Amino acid sequence: MSVASETSRVIRPAAVLNDETARQLLLALQEMDVARGGVWNVSVGMWQRYDRPWNGPGGMMGESRLIGTVATVYAAPTKFEITIYRVTVTEYGAEHGWTVESLCDDALRPVGLTLDSCPRAEMLNSPMPDPFRARAGS
Repeated sequence: MSVASETSRVIRPAAVLNDETARQLLLALQEMDVARGGVWNVSVGMWQRYDRPWNGPGGMMGESRLIGTVATVYAAPTKFEITIYRVTVTEYGAEHGWTVESLCDDALRPVGLTLDSCPRAEMLNSPMPDPFRARAGS
């Protein structure tokens, strides 16, 4: 048995959805839930994209195959924002033409964004202070 390979990328700087956009997107993804005939299975911290709605007994996956996942942090950097920080495309997804960009773009499409157009977290312009260096006068 072979181990499936995946393509995973940390999004730097992380993509950030403001509170209004995050709310709109979560509502849209909920409408596209795999249990409702859609292709997304969304939970706090992870959005999973499938190739088709779940068709198994009792609402289970059935023949659906995972395309990839979008890892998120809710309430970061502020209370109502969502940060997208890692995206993974499964081997199956890659074989069917999916990329990190196309997976993100598919998730963000309902709010008119792409990975490239999504606002990004601000990065510090100055180097981090050395935590082991003693400060004079402390």
